[in-house]
Amino acid sequence: MNSAPRTAFILGAGLGTRLRPLTNRRPKPLIPVANRPLLTHAFEHLAALGIERFVVNTHWHAERYAEFFPERRWEGRPITFVEERPEVLETAGGIWNARALLDDGPFVVYNGDIFSDLPLAPALAAHLVNDNEVTLVLRSHGGNRNVALDSAAGRVTDLRRALRPEIEPQHLFTGIYVVEPAFIARIPAGAKLSVVPVFHEMIRGGGKLGGIVIDEGAWWDLGTRAEYLAVHAALASRGAPWIATNVDVAPGARISGATAIARGARIGAGADLRDCVVWENAEVAPGARLTRCIIADGMRAVGEHADADFAPE
Repeated sequence: MNSAPRTAFILGAGLGTRLRPLTNRRPKPLIPVANRPLLTHAFEHLAALGIERFVVNTHWHAERYAEFFPERRWEGRPITFVEERPEVLETAGGIWNARALLDDGPFVVYNGDIFSDLPLAPALAAHLVNDNEVTLVLRSHGGNRNVALDSAAGRVTDLRRALRPEIEPQHLFTGIYVVEPAFIARIPAGAKLSVVPVFHEMIRGGGKLGGIVIDEGAWWDLGTRAEYLAVHAALASRGAPWIATNVDVAPGARISGATAIARGARIGAGADLRDCVVWENAEVAPGARLTRCIIADGMRAVGEHADADFAPE
């Protein structure tokens, strides 16, 4: 019988190409969401499941993780960063590369570019009861629904219509899954490889690839600026705007909507911000009028703009 996981493997090595130029000098898991690095929201979500240690693979601007986690800890839980060089190894390759940190028990894999508060306890329960080797967390609505599930058996029967093209997939894969160490042996050594073809081989061979649909809670793939702003709009009902304690807001500045202003930022006199995200040490010039704009760390926004990004080249 499987046991409960105490380790999480968070995929943080991606290049963040869909969110460029905001990720030109920053890994996507470190972009601020409500003034906190996205990665810390993943940590919080996983800690609620009982996770005690985090392993994060890195590649793009890997050195920046040390700026945000200099002690390699979060809320007392250790973080181990595993850098992938010279290239990103994708999901299965990343798991294999970190195998020495993951092979002593079950673990949770968690995409580093999602924001979610899904209740994960049912996934863990399904994984344990069904004695699965892997259990995928799925949704029955939203974006790219490319997973076929035999709901009665709790088994995934196809992904991306590769094995059963006649079946219309009904479920979205959230990028969260519970994994037994035995799965690592299925990954070719040193390969640059997604988990999807490995899952296909599991299905062909009758491996226990489970799936559970969790439609409660919220889930976003922060691959685009639209989704990034949508997260802030959704969180606004819980208390926005968010203004860090050490922000310099000049007299006459107006801040409204789902606006977040991170530490060290400066907002000039008479500036008007609506539904904007201002990163650390960014500046909004006096009199600027900004709507749905994102100002990256260290950048300066001047003038009147809507749906604009101020980011390094």
